[in-house]
Amino acid sequence: MTEFPLDIVTPDGEIFSGRAESLRLRSIEGDLCIRARHTDYVTALGMGPAEVITAGNKHIAACMGGMVSVLGGRVTLTATTFEWAEDIDTDRSHASEERAREKLGHGDLTDTELAMAEARLKRALIRQQVSRMK
Repeated sequence: MTEFPLDIVTPDGEIFSGRAESLRLRSIEGDLCIRARHTDYVTALGMGPAEVITAGNKHIAACMGGMVSVLGGRVTLTATTFEWAEDIDTDRSHASEERAREKLGHGDLTDTELAMAEARLKRALIRQQVSRMK
């Protein structure tokens, strides 16, 4: 299969730089698959699993927000958070889920507190889902 250059970066640094056959991930408008010769494109990312195929090998990650761009055949994924499935600390994600559910159970939250607790819960559940996909 034809490959394309792919760079994955976060605020903490470079996660991946190399050649890929495909990249699947969740944009704010829905699921997206990028392959070689994709038209130039830029979109914001949602939260969900990401799949990178390199040399026929599938690599799964949890991707939490950011943006992806395809410019001149080069793909750059700039994620707020990007964790390979094998690097996810499931104990930590379960603890985060418990804290979020506890916070949501109080009921007297401000709109900001509610949004933050819901986002924490969603991130924890996505990490758990992705860790089971490895």
